[in-house]
Amino acid sequence: MPQPELLETFSNPYPGRDYEIHMTCAEFTSLCPLGGIESDAAELALLKGGAPDFGTILLTYVPDRACVELKSLKLYLWSFRNDGIFYERAVNRILDDLVAVLAPRRIEVIGDFNVRGGIKSVIRASAGAVSDRAVNKKTVSKKPVRSKPSKGRQR
Repeated sequence: MPQPELLETFSNPYPGRDYEIHMTCAEFTSLCPLGGIESDAAELALLKGGAPDFGTILLTYVPDRACVELKSLKLYLWSFRNDGIFYERAVNRILDDLVAVLAPRRIEVIGDFNVRGGIKSVIRASAGAVSDRAVNKKTVSKKPVRSKPSKGRQR
C-alpha cells in the first residue's frame, strides 16, 4: 500500500524564483491488479494473481515553499512495490500525494511503463499552471483574420 507519510520536505532555498526540478525514478515497481488486488479498490477483491509491473516515473515540478527530499521520495515509491494497482491510478496517486505534501506551483508526473502484452503505456498527469501542451482556453476574437499583402505584390 502506498505510504505518503514517508514523504519529507525541506524549505525551497529560492521561493521567489520559478525553476523546475526534474527527477527520474527508473526502478518503479508495482503489481498488476488483474493479477492481484488493488489495495484501494474493494470491487477488485475477487481478482487473483499478482504479476509485477515495471516502469520509470518522471517527475517535474516548480516548487513553491517546499521541495521533496530524495530519500523519502525513493522510499515512498518503493511502497508501491507490493500493491496491485493500475498504471493510471498509480500515476494519479503519486501526483495527488506530492501535491498534498508540496503544494507546488505546477507539477507533472509521467509513468513510462514497460511493455506488457505487447502494449506500451505512458501515463501523464499534471496539476497547477496550464502546461505548454494544454489547450489555450482564452477567448479568441471571432473577427476573420486577413493576411497583409506581401511587399512584392501590387494591387
